[in-house]
Amino acid sequence: MSDAPALEARPEGLKSWQLALACLSLALANFVVVLDLTIANVSVPHIAGSLAVSPSQGTWVITSYSVAEAICVPLSGWLAARFGAVRVFLTAIIGFALFSLLCGISRSLEALIVFRIFQGLSGGPIMPMSQTLMVRIFPPEKVGMALGFWSMTVVVAPILGPIFGGTISDDWSWHWIFFINLPVVAFCLVFALRYVARFETPTVTRPIDYVGLALLVVWVGALQIVLDEGRNADWFASPFICTLAVIAVIGFAAFLIWELTDANPVVDLSVFASRGYSVAVAAQSITYAAFFSAIVVIPLFLQTNLGYSATYAGYATAFIGVMAVIMSPIAAGMMARYDVRKLITFGVVWLGLMSLLRTGWVTQMDFFTLSLPQFLQGLGMPFFFIGTTSLALGSVRPDQTASAAGLQNFMRTLAGAFATSLATTMWERETKVAHENLAGLVHPLPQGTGFTPDQARMVLERIVQTESVTLATNTIFWGCTGLFALAAMLVWIAPKPRSGVDLGAAH
Repeated sequence: MSDAPALEARPEGLKSWQLALACLSLALANFVVVLDLTIANVSVPHIAGSLAVSPSQGTWVITSYSVAEAICVPLSGWLAARFGAVRVFLTAIIGFALFSLLCGISRSLEALIVFRIFQGLSGGPIMPMSQTLMVRIFPPEKVGMALGFWSMTVVVAPILGPIFGGTISDDWSWHWIFFINLPVVAFCLVFALRYVARFETPTVTRPIDYVGLALLVVWVGALQIVLDEGRNADWFASPFICTLAVIAVIGFAAFLIWELTDANPVVDLSVFASRGYSVAVAAQSITYAAFFSAIVVIPLFLQTNLGYSATYAGYATAFIGVMAVIMSPIAAGMMARYDVRKLITFGVVWLGLMSLLRTGWVTQMDFFTLSLPQFLQGLGMPFFFIGTTSLALGSVRPDQTASAAGLQNFMRTLAGAFATSLATTMWERETKVAHENLAGLVHPLPQGTGFTPDQARMVLERIVQTESVTLATNTIFWGCTGLFALAAMLVWIAPKPRSGVDLGAAH
């Protein structure tokens, strides 16, 4: 038996309107999976109050989903090779719908956490499978545009998650943050069965790598819990976090050794042998970490300093998706005509400039000053996201597409988790540093201002704290600017594509 599945005759292509419905079903399936990473974030107080648990216990609703999804995403290549990409995708969205329903009707925290774990396990394969099937159903000349549309769901969904979560929890009930998945998944299932099912990928029977699977579960699960719960537990001051960190490091080392030497690894790490793929994934992960740091910090800044509610802070950040959606087809159409490294560099540099623009933010900002960089940032996002995705998938063999897509999504998801933890931790630390520095520069209010001494101290403390948060936010943006610069330079380590990136090869 061959180690790689043989290529089979491709079925007849879809008509334009059929292709549009198939594309929409795949993109929306990916959208709801990514949406569920953030939709519960602002709903934790509602969930905790409804189930009579503490908010710290309620955060496991978020952690359980992200851990399960992170474990399952890198398994996508093995699942596709063993069962077929279409079968895995259809099974995953059915499972996702079922466990979304069970999450919504849960009446205890224990049940909700269990169902969220299975929802994450079901959602994990959907991201790389939808990406793989996008490449498979579209003719080569349209693959770039399809991936552009798919990529925007990855960018827009985390932004819309808190908006939907806050609005639904405030106006309806937290149960509906799970129920809203059902009609979307039903649409995806109907049209995927109708138009995508015929594009099944060839399969091959391989032994199950139980050791590799166990090591993957151990190190990814431990690392994800460290990232999700570390800040709440004061990081390495907690024996629990220290233990998990050691388990993650040892487990990762053992996993690498086993997977690189096993004859039938559960995760195909050989895709990293391609310099183009490795560079593209690294550049995308670094850029996404910087991008996601801003997504995390900006709403916190708006709510802490400018008095925005969680919902309106989400509205303010949502402008980022407008220009991105408009520019996606333009960026996708340029991928085959120009050196993709130049397009990626333009996108990443543009994101860096928008981050640099934010380093001058002040406490008295108006809405226009806040939203303008958000709106303009969308111009560069498609060039970075579509470009790195195109370069990555175009740099591997056809039989490695599913594995490459799975690992790419895993690295990006992990980068987002690292960014969330590090950005919030650094933001709090920089706020304390700035507070200490500013406190030494403040002079007492002069007499005759109408304040008692205690009132005057409170006024000064509030001013110092507000300005400290603003300075800390600007520091985070300086760090993001540096990461964007690093990613822009890293892209040029990739070999020059012969004539753009031939995504048709991924068929």
